[in-house]
Amino acid sequence: MSGNDPFARLPEASAFTLTSKTVADGGALPKPQYSGAFGVPGGEDLSPHLAWEGAPEGTKSFAVTVYDPDAPTHSGFWHWAVADIPASVTELPEGAGDEAGSGLPQGAFQLPNDARAARYIGAAPPAGHGEHRYFITVWALATESIGVPADATPAFLGFNMSGHTLGRATIVATGETPA
Repeated sequence: MSGNDPFARLPEASAFTLTSKTVADGGALPKPQYSGAFGVPGGEDLSPHLAWEGAPEGTKSFAVTVYDPDAPTHSGFWHWAVADIPASVTELPEGAGDEAGSGLPQGAFQLPNDARAARYIGAAPPAGHGEHRYFITVWALATESIGVPADATPAFLGFNMSGHTLGRATIVATGETPA
């Protein structure tokens, strides 16, 4: 696990509450949230259930990201990015991030992750690489639409969110593939 804090260089933002029926903050990712597409036994590429409350006043939309800063790259690994979730929505069901985005509310869309698939791709830390952290974050935004194209990268989404972020809520889960 690296010491990389993905929020260290971002402006301060109000905190609100994020919970999940799937994964606990500080807990291990369940096997269905690992990647079957990358050959992890038991992996189903199933996005976790997420529910949030207490977003800052003025929130006009939400975004969701799942990021592994411990991936053996210079830029970590983006597993999921969802933009333009209406402010009236405060929960996504488990599996919302399938190829069709079938559990996403109208108007929301998934951006291609680092596997270049517009869907949730599960954890797949290299065998023997050690424990990885998965930052599951809901972003409260001061705009109804973040204005990024559907083929944008999660990093571009983050860049565009930087001036519109009112708050963020994060669950950090861990995952590891034994050697």
